[in-house]
Amino acid sequence: MTSESNFVDYVKIYARSGKGGRGSTHFRREKYIPFGGPDGGDGGDGGDVILRGDRNYWTLLHLKYERHIMAGHGEGGSGKLSRGKDGEDKIIPVPVGTVVFDGETGTFIADIKFDGQEIVLLKGGRGGKGNNYFKSATNQAPKYSQPGEPYEEKRIIIQLKLLADVGLVGFPNAGKSTLLSTVSAAKPKIADYPFTTLEPSLGIVNVRDTYSFVMADIPGIIEGASNGKGLGLRFLRHIERNSLLLFVISADTIDISKEYEILLNELNRYNPDLLDKGRVLAISKSDLLDEELENEIKKNLPSDIPHVFISSITHKGITTLKDLLWKELNNPVFHDVDNIVHKHINVDSKEVEDDFDSKISYEDNNED
Repeated sequence: MTSESNFVDYVKIYARSGKGGRGSTHFRREKYIPFGGPDGGDGGDGGDVILRGDRNYWTLLHLKYERHIMAGHGEGGSGKLSRGKDGEDKIIPVPVGTVVFDGETGTFIADIKFDGQEIVLLKGGRGGKGNNYFKSATNQAPKYSQPGEPYEEKRIIIQLKLLADVGLVGFPNAGKSTLLSTVSAAKPKIADYPFTTLEPSLGIVNVRDTYSFVMADIPGIIEGASNGKGLGLRFLRHIERNSLLLFVISADTIDISKEYEILLNELNRYNPDLLDKGRVLAISKSDLLDEELENEIKKNLPSDIPHVFISSITHKGITTLKDLLWKELNNPVFHDVDNIVHKHINVDSKEVEDDFDSKISYEDNNED
């Protein structure tokens, strides 16, 4: 991902809730009231750290340089049964499709699936009770109160996993971006060199002016991507929610079946559950083929996947492809999307490396 890009799909942050305020040990002292008794108020509750889905956000860019997120501490109680002020909650707005993991263990924490959804990541400490709370018939002048509960803190990994119905999978320069620009109004970057696509793109595909679905294009993957070659597998998280995978392989490829198997192998290395999704094969740039050569290629195509020959330039097979994708999308789905999306991550892998790790601190400002 280039430094010029505004698309950020991964951040690590340090989050801390607020601690509860201390309860007050105070006695009522007023003229002509010699036995005023205890009147210490309770401390205020610490603020929560809350994740909220917001459809107006499409990237995690706003969190890239805000790596320390802290809620307010509760204030202490005081006399006259005055309760301390609650700490201010810290609300983190994120795009719909955001998934949160524990930064230390990689354990799944939360998944934001719809606009307005709120999840409390860290609960603020409760305020302590003042001495008035402890008075009784046998203890009419308690000289003690409670401290507030401590704050919670956690290192958190926040990932954006785009919401789409169909995900494009293929090698660099296979024609995925050109296809997306042909079947939708999306305008991804297109050029005649590999790795033109450096960030995911979404487009809405209309089917015969009646139905529609969302298609996602991700940067191309190559053999060995699971070991960090090319752009690695970082962007494959964006097809985890897809119901259907569209494999795009160029017609000028020497061995289409072999390339398809390489792509399947890389997906399997990333997450074997991805292979349970529906699959369709599109042979792109088929305007380069005559009928005889096309028939010859068909003999060697994988038999376990429906295929269609397409050309984004001449629009050959585009309508057939959209009809086929819509048909496959409406077939029964036998894979568990949540199981794929919520799978624990390996925090030591290259996939979750972060340039700002060294800047994250666990130090508290020791506010009272």
